[in-house]
Formats: sequence, C-alpha cells, structure tokens
Amino acid sequence: MKIALAQINPVVGDIKGNFKKIVEFINTAKYQKADLVVFPELATVGYPPKDFLFMQDFLEANEKYINEIVLPATYQIGVILGTVRQDTEGNLYNSAFFIYDGKIVEVFDKTLLPNYDVFDEKRYFKPAQIRKVASFKGIKLGVNICEDIWKDYVFEPSVDYSVDVLEEQFKLKPDIFINISASPYYLGKQNMRVEMIEKKIKKYAIPFVYVNQVGANDELIFDGASFVVNEEGKRVVQLKAFEEDIKVFDIDELKNLRKLPEIKEDISWLYNALVLGVRDYCKKSGFKKAVVGLSGGIDSAVVCAIAVEALGKENVLAVSMPSRYSSEGSKSDARILADNLEIEFRVTPIEPVFKSYLSVFNGDNNVIGDLAEENIQARIRGNYLMFISNREGHIVLTTGNKSELAMGYCTLYGDMSGSLAVIADVPKTMVYELARYINREKEIIPTSIIEKAPSAELRPNQKDEDSLPPYKILDEILKMYIEENKSTKEIVEKGYDEKLVKDVINKVNRVEYKRKQAAPGLKVTTKAFGTGRRMPIVHNFKL
Repeated sequence: MKIALAQINPVVGDIKGNFKKIVEFINTAKYQKADLVVFPELATVGYPPKDFLFMQDFLEANEKYINEIVLPATYQIGVILGTVRQDTEGNLYNSAFFIYDGKIVEVFDKTLLPNYDVFDEKRYFKPAQIRKVASFKGIKLGVNICEDIWKDYVFEPSVDYSVDVLEEQFKLKPDIFINISASPYYLGKQNMRVEMIEKKIKKYAIPFVYVNQVGANDELIFDGASFVVNEEGKRVVQLKAFEEDIKVFDIDELKNLRKLPEIKEDISWLYNALVLGVRDYCKKSGFKKAVVGLSGGIDSAVVCAIAVEALGKENVLAVSMPSRYSSEGSKSDARILADNLEIEFRVTPIEPVFKSYLSVFNGDNNVIGDLAEENIQARIRGNYLMFISNREGHIVLTTGNKSELAMGYCTLYGDMSGSLAVIADVPKTMVYELARYINREKEIIPTSIIEKAPSAELRPNQKDEDSLPPYKILDEILKMYIEENKSTKEIVEKGYDEKLVKDVINKVNRVEYKRKQAAPGLKVTTKAFGTGRRMPIVHNFKL
C-alpha cells in the first residue's frame, strides 16, 4: 500500500481556502498513485483555532465543506484528515476522520489534551474514551493525534497522563501507527521527536508515520519536517522543514530503505523558522510590505535581513532615524546594510521633534539627561514608523530581543511599537549567531555592526552593559529561570553571584506590564514570553 504524507500550511479560519488546498493535495496524491493520503491535525480549520471553536457558524462551515468538498474528492483514495467534530450533545473533539470513497469510515478522537505552555485544549475539547484501529486494504491503521504519543516525554509539573495511547492501540494489533500533528517548533524539537519515536518503535516493531503541520499562526511556528520510521526504528522517509511538501512511500518497502543521516538542527533551523514566521504573519494578515527602524545595531540588522528573506527586497523599507547621540558609525553601518540588502533606505532625523519636546518640558531647549529624555527619543521613532505604516501600508516589525524584553530594556510606545516582534524570543547572544549565519556566504551585515559594543545611543557614550550584566552571563541566567524554571538556589549553585541572580529575576518579574503590551513575538525556544508564560502584572513578589 502506498501512503502520501500531505504536509500543508493551513490558515486559521480560512475554511474555504484550507479545503481547496486539501483537495489539491488529494488530487496530487491520486496522481502519484497513492492509496491513502494523510493530513495534519486540525488541517481543515488551522491550528490553533482558539475561541472560533465556540462559534457555531465556524463549526457549521467546517462540517459543510467536509460533506460538500472533501467527501466527493475521496473517490478511490483513502484520506486521514485532521478536523474538529461536534457530537449530538454539542461536545467538541479534536479528531481524525478516515474517509474513503465519499464516506466517513471511522473517526479517531484525540485522547491526551495538552493544557500547558501555549496549549489550551481542555478549554475546547473532550478526550476520547476508547482507542481504535481501522482496516484499509488489508492493513490495520492505528491513528492517533499529536499529544497522544507524548506520554512520558512531557516534563511539565501539571502533566500526568494516565492513558498510554500507543500501548492500548498496540493491543489491537495495528500494522502501522499514523500520528497527525500540529506541533509548534522550537530549536531542538525535531531531533526530540525523531529520538522519541525511534525509541518507541524499537519496542513495538511496526512502522510509524508522523505528519506535522507547517506554517506560522500568530506566535507559533510549525516546521512540518514530517517523517516515517520503519519497523526497525530507523527514520527512512523525511519531508522538508518549513515548507509545504508531499511524499509517497510504499509500506512494503520501508524495511529495505536506508536509514537517513541524523538531522543537524543548527542555527539555520532557527533562521528558517523566523523567516517563515514573518512571511506567514504578513501574508495571512494581508500585508505585503514591512518597515524596519534601522539603527545600525545588531538587532535591527538581523530583523531587516530576515524580513528581506521572508518578503523580498522590494517589499522592505529601512528607515534610519538618527538623533544627536547617534554615532557616525551607526549611521553609515545602517546605510551599508541597506545597500547590501538592496532595499529602499530613508533617513529621517528625529532631532527637530526631540528639540520640540525639550523646549516644551525643559524650557529653552535645555538637556537634563534623564530617563524621560531617553525614552522620548524611542517614542518619536516609534511614531515615525507608525506614520509610515498608516500612510503607506507597511507592517512595522519591532527589533527587540528576548534579553532586553526580559529585563525591561525597551520602551513602551517606542521601540516596542509594531505588529510583530520578530526576535522577541531570541536571546542577545543568539542574535549574534544569526548575524554570522546571515553572513555565511558573503558580508551582508557589516562586520563593524557585529563587533561593536551594543548601545541604545540615547545619551552620550551609552553602552548596554551600563545597565545590564554582560549578555553571555545574563542569557545563561535568563534561560535557567525562564525556560528551565530553576530556582534562585539552583542557579547560584551553578556558580553565579547570588546578588546578581536575584537582581535579574526581580527585574524580569517587575516588568511584566511592559511585555503584556508588546507585539506578539515568534516563539522559537521552549518557553517564550506571551501565551505560554502566564504571569500577573500586579504583584509584589521579590527575592
């Protein structure tokens, strides 16, 4: 039997468009002589649909298109389709429909509903009460959905899954496991998936098909990278990462296929994830063009390069907004970068407006040099970019990194103004890795940008490390606290100064009010600021 893996990029809520794409992939699978085609989790509505699931019109549209578009397309081909199902009592299920010759032959409901980090499935769905297999052309299919295979591999304090879906399905003697997923990406996730499934299949000794959604929706990026592990626990089929793809394999030939080399999940994966995140955020929101404030610093340089890769050089505008404190090096570096990227570049000084503020609040244009004067420069720049956005239809991409956002080293209504925070989940030290990757073939980001000391340039001779610890140390502490959930004691035991650790943690906790007002940031680590980290704004907890 030949099985096609249909790794598609659905748009949340674009039910008509998603069904059109599904039918196109079904027809491609037919052309390639596949007997069965497998789609990702919730492929008909996009993942995550969130509170659209509470809207009856949404659910009825989904059901209508299944009956009127998908069912007629399944003549002489089997389809496993991720969708939402509503029972007669109004309960919702995250389901996989097995369809053949215009009929829904079997329905598999998701058993394990994740309710941690960015997941909130218990809010919407009921869990399956029984495990099933379905027979098709003499083959028993053990179909399961995303989290159903993650028992014993989710290390969240709140997670304690009592049901082992694979174990229960295995007792029904399937010939193959098929998992449909919408598994969000973070750096290292693909290697984790492959390792987990290879270990499980060495126990069960039957092939395993893993089909993952690709694309980006809001903060979440889905890498696709679907694959097949044969009965010996060897990955023998691999689809592309961060692209739509379809691939057909013959189940009878899996044992004879050579094991594929281990995936090198390096900085290129992070780069491609961010490119996809920007591309889909803009495309799915209806934007073609983006504007970036280009300061001559490393963060805006990396964001600008990513935007060009995502949208095309003709669709990215870079704006330099120098002040009296901007160095000649930063101004020239910004221009050189724009020239290297071959994008439109404008210089719009903020000095006239800055002088007006000083005149209004200080009298006679005197300089006090306090935080208010620093922040108003960032806010003037934010207003410039939003003016361009409104007048010319460009989406504003913000340029703050995770280290700055963690410490509150950012300005509300200033550098935080925009629609998408591209590197908000990228620590500063990793921003430098991205810059070096961007320059892997030729110098795009000027070396002077990479080598100079980071500075906001909001006062004379300002350096980031005047207000922050060295980024290498800061990022290590932040990773342990935010991503690994380590206590102060555990971090100090790693050799870090106790006073510094407490100061960092207190600052992270204190500036939650800023992050709540930030643009959504693309998630690329195990724990990002945003929907997956639910902290109160008003509190008085201090170390």
